[in-house]
Amino acid sequence: MQTGLRRCPVAAVLGLPVGRVAVYGDHNAIEYIEFQPPGTALMAPRCAPARRFAAQLQAYLEAAENGFDVPLADDVGSAHQRRVWQRLRAIPVGAAISYGELARDVGSGARAVANACRANWFPLVVPCHRVVAKSGPGGFAGQRDGWQLALKQWLLRHEQG
Repeated sequence: MQTGLRRCPVAAVLGLPVGRVAVYGDHNAIEYIEFQPPGTALMAPRCAPARRFAAQLQAYLEAAENGFDVPLADDVGSAHQRRVWQRLRAIPVGAAISYGELARDVGSGARAVANACRANWFPLVVPCHRVVAKSGPGGFAGQRDGWQLALKQWLLRHEQG
């Protein structure tokens, strides 16, 4: 995650079964989404894009096939990151792809793909949790254990029904 690069204030902090999700943005778009640890204080949405995301998150939690269609800042990430993020959005709900497969798809290396996943500004909307290692779930948000990995595992189970 790109902590520290946000330009907009927090617009919402929403609950997940494992952790929280903070949404940063303004009345135009969501600029950044960041997972937060369990126990982080909740905050009601403060702008229209955050309210829209909150409604779509609730629908997703009820049924994983409900996706996200929210306005996102379009001036973030490198060309490589944006290429990886675009491919991530094409991974169907309930499916997973390995870092190596994703790297082949975008003409890159697995480590560069993992770095692009870690730098994802829009988790859930850009489902980096659907990228896994050959031998298991791999890491998540730059971590290999703790609540972040528990969140990735929960998201994958939720999407597989």
